[in-house]
Amino acid sequence: MNLPFYHFLEAVGAGWIVLGVLVVALVLAFTGAPLALWTLATALVLYGVGAPGWLWAVFGVLAVIFNLKPLRQTLVSKPLMSLMRASGFLPKISDTERTAIEAGTVWVEGELFAGKPNFHRLLRETNYPSLTEEERAFLEGPVEELCRMVDDWEVWRRRDLPPEVWQFIREKGFLGIIIPKEYGGLGFSALANSAIVQKLASRCGPLATTVMVPNSLGPAELLIHYGTQAQRDYYLPRLARGEEIPAFALTEPGAGSDAGAIQASGVVFRGEDGKLYIRLNFQKRYITLAAIATVLGLAFKLRDPENLLGKGEDVGITCALIPTNTPGVKLGMRHDPLGVPFYNCPVEGHDVVVPIDAIIGGPEWAGKGWRMLMESLAAGRGISLPASSAGGVKLIYRVTSAHAKVRRQFGLPIGVFEGIEEPLARIGGFNYLIEASRVYTCGGLDRGAKPAVVSAIMKYNTTELARQAINDGMDILGGNGISRGPRNLLAHGYIATPIGITVEGANILTRTLMIFGQGAIRCHPYAYKEISALEQGDVKAFDQAFWKHVGLVIRNGARALLLSLSRGRLARTGVSGPAARYARKLAWASATFAFLADLAMASLGGNLKRKEKLTGRFADIFSWMYLAAATMRRFEAEGRREEDRPFFDWAMQYAFARMQQAFDGLFDNLRIPGLTWFLRGPAAWWSRLNRLSTPPSDALGHRVVQRMLTPGEQRERMTAGMYVPSDPNEALGRLERAFQLAYQEDELLKKVYAALKRGELTKARPEQMVRQAVEKGILTAEEARIIQEAEAARWDAIQVDAFTLEEYQRYYNAPPAGIEPAGDGSHEAVTTPS
Repeated sequence: MNLPFYHFLEAVGAGWIVLGVLVVALVLAFTGAPLALWTLATALVLYGVGAPGWLWAVFGVLAVIFNLKPLRQTLVSKPLMSLMRASGFLPKISDTERTAIEAGTVWVEGELFAGKPNFHRLLRETNYPSLTEEERAFLEGPVEELCRMVDDWEVWRRRDLPPEVWQFIREKGFLGIIIPKEYGGLGFSALANSAIVQKLASRCGPLATTVMVPNSLGPAELLIHYGTQAQRDYYLPRLARGEEIPAFALTEPGAGSDAGAIQASGVVFRGEDGKLYIRLNFQKRYITLAAIATVLGLAFKLRDPENLLGKGEDVGITCALIPTNTPGVKLGMRHDPLGVPFYNCPVEGHDVVVPIDAIIGGPEWAGKGWRMLMESLAAGRGISLPASSAGGVKLIYRVTSAHAKVRRQFGLPIGVFEGIEEPLARIGGFNYLIEASRVYTCGGLDRGAKPAVVSAIMKYNTTELARQAINDGMDILGGNGISRGPRNLLAHGYIATPIGITVEGANILTRTLMIFGQGAIRCHPYAYKEISALEQGDVKAFDQAFWKHVGLVIRNGARALLLSLSRGRLARTGVSGPAARYARKLAWASATFAFLADLAMASLGGNLKRKEKLTGRFADIFSWMYLAAATMRRFEAEGRREEDRPFFDWAMQYAFARMQQAFDGLFDNLRIPGLTWFLRGPAAWWSRLNRLSTPPSDALGHRVVQRMLTPGEQRERMTAGMYVPSDPNEALGRLERAFQLAYQEDELLKKVYAALKRGELTKARPEQMVRQAVEKGILTAEEARIIQEAEAARWDAIQVDAFTLEEYQRYYNAPPAGIEPAGDGSHEAVTTPS
C-alpha cells in the first residue's frame, strides 16, 4: 500500500481508530507498561492520525517533563505536594497510630492489596508447615494427658482447675511453650503453640485460656524480644518452670480501644540511695490471671519531671515488670466473664515503687512500650484466638455430625432433613476454612513474618465464624444443647463465645479500623510512603511514590475492567486443577478491590478512616481474599484430595459470595465526586449481573453433609488435632460410640427395607421386622445384635442431664477448687493453686 498511514486510518474510519486506541491503552494499562512505552504509543497514535504541529508541541513538552524526573519533581510534584499539604488531603497520623502501622511486617496480604497477586508466592513459596517429631510427641503425650485430667463440667462447677492440673501445667512446661530452650522452655514453633491451644480448647475453654495467655502477649513474649540479658536470665527460667505466674495489665476503665488514653502513670525520681526509681499508680481491669499472678507486666505512661533519663518530661508509654508482692499492689478480686471460670481480674497499684531496671529492656526502652505491644500483637493475634476457634469448631463439627446421625425424628436420622443439612454444611465448610487459615498463618509466622493486618484478619474472622458455628450447633442439638450438665458438649462454648469476640481488640474495632484502616496504609505499596514524604517535605520521595501510585491505579482499573468482562479468564495465575477457576476469581477480586480502595482514598482522603461502614466492607473483601488464598493453599498442599472437593468448593464459593456482598455494599454507598452515579448505576448493575459467586448451592451442601455423616479416615482428618476421649462413659466418647453404631445400623436396615420392598417381610415395628429378617436369613444374629446395641446407644446418647433440687443447688453453689476468695481484696488473702 502506497498511501500514507493516516490515509489508511481515514479510510478505515474514526470509530475503528478510537476502538483501536482504547484497546492499545487497555493492554498497556493491564500489563502495567512503563511510562516510556506509554510515551511511544502516544507518539505513534499522534503520527497515525496526522496530529497538527501544536499538538505535537504540547505532547513533546509533557513527554519531556514527565520522563525526566528532575523536571517532573520541580514543575509538577513539588507544587502538587504543597497543595496536598495545605489542604490536609492525606490523613494525619499520630505517634500511636504510626507505631501501630509500622508494627510487624507486610506478608502475602501485600500481594492481595496491590491488585495483582503473585500466585506462585501465595500458593507455592508460602510455607505450609508441619509439626516436628518433638512437637508431635508433646501433643500426643503431655497435652493428651492434660486433656484426660480435666473434666470441663467439674471445672465450671468448681470455678477453677483442680490443684493437680495446675501442678501438671507447671511441671510439663505448658507456661513456657514459647520460651527458648536455653532458658528452660519448650521453644516450640507458632504452629505447635497453636496446635496445643487448639487441642486444649476442644476439651475445656478455661484450660485453653489458662495455657494460652502466658504464651501470648505477656511478660515472656516481651522479655524474649526486648528484655535485658539480666531480665531474661532471671525471669524466663522461672516462668518456664511455673515458679512465676505472669499477667499483663494493659486495659483500663477509660482505655480500651483507645490505648493512648492510658491513665496509669509512673514518675521517675532519685531515691535517697542515689539510684533511680519509678513511683507507679494504676487501675487496670480484664487482666487474665492477675489474681494469682506473681509478676505483672504493666503498661503505663512514664513522666520524668527532672529529665533524669534524658528523654524529656513526657517519656511516653512504657512497659515494666512488677513483682505482685511489691507494697502497694492490690490483687485478689475477680471479674465474672459470663460465668466462664478462668482468672480475669482487676488489679490496682497505689504508690508502688520499683527500680528503674524494672522497665522491660532497661531504661533505654523507656517510652517505647507502645512499639513493644504493637509488634508483639502483630504476631500474637494470629495464634491464640484462631487456635481456640479452630478447636471449638472441630468439636462442634464432631458433636453435631454425630448427633445428626444418632438423633431420629419421624423414623429418620435428623441429618437427612434439609433444615439440618444447611447449618451442618456451614459447620463443615467453616471447619475446613478455619483450619486452612490457621496452618497457613502459622507457616508465615514461623518463617519470621509478623503480619499485623493478617493477625487482625485471623482474630476477627475466626472468632466470628466460630460464633456462627456454635449458633448453628446449638440449633441442631435443640434441647440437648440448652440443658447444661456433664452430657452437654456445646453449652459452655456458646456461653463463652462473646469473650473471644471482645478480647485482643474487640471485633467491631478490628474490622472497621484495623484490617482496612491500618491495612490501607500498611499494605498499600505507596500510600505510607506518600504520607511520610509529605510529612517530611521530601519531594524526591513523594515524586517516586506518587507517580508509581498513579500507574498502579491505571493498571488496576484496566485489570478490574478486563477481568470482570472475562470473568477472570485473562488472568495468568499459573494455577491448574480444581483451584484454577478460584485463582482467576481471586485475581479479579483483588484488582477490583485495589482500584476501589484507591478511589476511596483519593476522594475521601483522611476522612476515610471515619467512614467505618465503608472501611468495614473493604475489610470484609480483604479478609475473604486472604481466607480464600489460605484455603487454596491447603487444598494444594494436601494433594488436591478428590474426597475433600465438596469442603473446598463450599468454602471457596462462600468466600467469594461474601466478597460479592461487600462489593455490592460499596457500590451502593461509596461516594466519589463525579463518579457516584456510575458506581450506583452501571457499576452496581453490572456487579450484580456478573457476580463473583453465588452462595454454595443446596446440592453442594448436601455432598458436604454426606461426608460429615460418614465415619472413617476423612472425618478423622477433618477433626484432627482435637481431643477425642476413648472412654464411652464420657459425653463425647458416648456420642462417638453411638455414631459408629448408628452408621452400622443404618447400613443393616437398608437390607431390611429392601426385603420389605421385595415383599419378603411383613411391615411391622422395626424391631419386629428385624426378628423376621433373622428368621428368614436376611440378617445374621450378629447383625441383629448390632442393631439392638445401636438402638440402646442411640437412646443413651440423646439423654440430657437432670438434677434433684438438692443436687442442682449444690452444683451451683460449690466452693472454688484450690483457691479461697479474698475476704478484703488484699493480695495476702489469695492462695495460689498448688
